Amino acid sequence: MSIEFKKEVIENKSQPFLVNLFVWLKNIGAVSLKEKIFFVQNLRVMVKSGLSLATALKTLVEQTSNKKLKKIIIDLRNETEKGLAFADSLEKHKNIFGELFVNMVRAGEASGRLDEVLKELFIQMKKDHELRSKIRSAMTYPTIVVVAMIGIGGAMMIFVIPKLITVFEEMKATLPLVTRLLIGFTNFIIKKGWLAGIIVLLLITAIVTLAKTKQGKRIFSWLMISLPILGPISKKVNLARFTRTISSLIKTDIPIIQTFKLTSQILGNVYYQEALLTSSERLVKGESMSKILKTYPKLFPAVVCEMTAVGEETGSVDEILEDLAVFYEEDLDEIMKNLPSIIEPVLMIILGFGVGAIAVAIIMPMYSLTSQI
Repeated sequence: MSIEFKKEVIENKSQPFLVNLFVWLKNIGAVSLKEKIFFVQNLRVMVKSGLSLATALKTLVEQTSNKKLKKIIIDLRNETEKGLAFADSLEKHKNIFGELFVNMVRAGEASGRLDEVLKELFIQMKKDHELRSKIRSAMTYPTIVVVAMIGIGGAMMIFVIPKLITVFEEMKATLPLVTRLLIGFTNFIIKKGWLAGIIVLLLITAIVTLAKTKQGKRIFSWLMISLPILGPISKKVNLARFTRTISSLIKTDIPIIQTFKLTSQILGNVYYQEALLTSSERLVKGESMSKILKTYPKLFPAVVCEMTAVGEETGSVDEILEDLAVFYEEDLDEIMKNLPSIIEPVLMIILGFGVGAIAVAIIMPMYSLTSQI
């Protein structure tokens, strides 16, 4: 794709489809978190062993299979060989590595502790990858059950219930309301399934569009921390990332105000993001971290505030927060292991309710017809 075509597509606002297509094509072959972990881990080992940054990057080019990451590393090596600082060369690829990554590398270069910073980045990225993997693994079973429920329900609507409808129509019996509703829904699915598909597609599109709006993000963020089972898990995920990131940034000597701003960018919940941004403004005025966190009791539990206060008194906030991060990560690990058994009763209740409703709708008219014979 030529530069002129790119410019024309981006500037022509009357062609949103082409713009979206260009963005999609640009993001093909994105660099996964696992590949970035590989990059950081190997770069740290080589830098620690005494290799120059340019030599380490040259070696990584040969070891990297991802084409997009390979191009990025080649660019980083070329810029480094020209004398540009590593953080400045990473700045061009901030959309891949993130602002947090770039700022931590910058701090590491300034303090002469790049290998230590890369170690902190490796640990943080690895923990984040493990957390995501555990969440995906824990949600696999409930997802399979839900898909199976929908599949079985759809099969009954298409193959079983129509045969029963024929029997009821031949008998010309007066059907209960539940049965009439079931028959009406089944006829709609069979005769106008395409319309049902469009409605579902529009509903999903509306939800996704709403989730991208400012108000939509607030609604979903509120739900994520307020729902009975999901709420406590979501809070612990945000707290684990908060404590781990703050601890890592403090160790790299990044100013505490900038630390809070950077951390707000990696937290997925809007309420945590706003709390950290507001906290950064209050830190400028000289308020202590623990005092600020206490003003958000729904987001930061007492144990986080009290242990942060202890860390401030002893000058070991980074170590205290790292211990808290380990605590929340281990707690989440245990929760993720038990999550399927926690969700299973809820799914069984929903499944039982659905099966029971269908059974009642079918059995009631059959019982009525039998009693009339």
